[in-house]
Amino acid sequence: MENEYTIVLSDPELLSQVCGTNDSNLKLIEKHLGVPVFTRGNELSITEQSEDVKQKFKFIIDRLTDEVSENSFSGKDLVESILNTGFENTRINQNFNASDYAVTIPGSTRKIYPKTKNQARLIEAFRKNDLVFATGPAGSGKTFLAIAESLRLLLSHKINSIILTRPIVEAGESLGFLPGDLQDKINPYLRPLYDSMNACISGEIVKKLQENGIIEIAPLAYMRGRTLNNAAIILDEAQNTTREQMKMFLTRMGENSKVFITGDITQIDLPKRIPSGLVQALEILKDIDEISLVELDGNDVVRSPLVRKIVRAYENDKTE
Repeated sequence: MENEYTIVLSDPELLSQVCGTNDSNLKLIEKHLGVPVFTRGNELSITEQSEDVKQKFKFIIDRLTDEVSENSFSGKDLVESILNTGFENTRINQNFNASDYAVTIPGSTRKIYPKTKNQARLIEAFRKNDLVFATGPAGSGKTFLAIAESLRLLLSHKINSIILTRPIVEAGESLGFLPGDLQDKINPYLRPLYDSMNACISGEIVKKLQENGIIEIAPLAYMRGRTLNNAAIILDEAQNTTREQMKMFLTRMGENSKVFITGDITQIDLPKRIPSGLVQALEILKDIDEISLVELDGNDVVRSPLVRKIVRAYENDKTE
């Protein structure tokens, strides 16, 4: 058929999963593209002249096929997350593949895809610039994607180490009264970083990398006086840095290093009289071309549909 564009899947069973129950996935894809999708055997086709639509169709099916093949799951939420990445405004061309936007970690059993347009922008920023600020609410994926990208760089032998750090802010309870030694006291602050790493690669690999000093997790105060070369450095919960701490951290960056700074400026735990170093840095560094500033919002929350609704409600709240 003239102007027909066809994608051949590996088998009819995979086609059935991609199409969804009663072709529910295809209906969402058709609505998004504005063209009908035809099936026969193990093929999916559209009749379309526009190269733009053809490449969007290819991206959607490639991404959906990858997810189904790896996770044996497809449904409305998955399809909508693929469509919500908003690739209408990205560099789609004839050589574009869904995996271009996946974080593929050597040794991992999964590919990590962006779930929203802003998450895709964040992955692009990680690849483009050596210093990236990612701000947004809890559950928007900023820290998880930063850790995934850092692990990709490490296990691809592009860097030699990963350093993860957080400011220690005592919110109503003094560290001095918590039980245990210093490591015991700071572990609750650093637990989310461990959780993100364990979601990307096996806990055994994480433990081995830590034991060998390849992955280091430490409070921000431990960064003073160091020059960090050949490393990915992640500063998490950066909204709780002071101005002095942020300047100190930014000047630790050495040769062949990537610095990813994540935070939520709506959840600052510093005393009211102390300005946030993250807020100041976003303002004074915004015009430097080599630095990326990516802002995520409630639409990027993928932790849970209910969390997304909670974040949106707080974003829309006008009360003090």
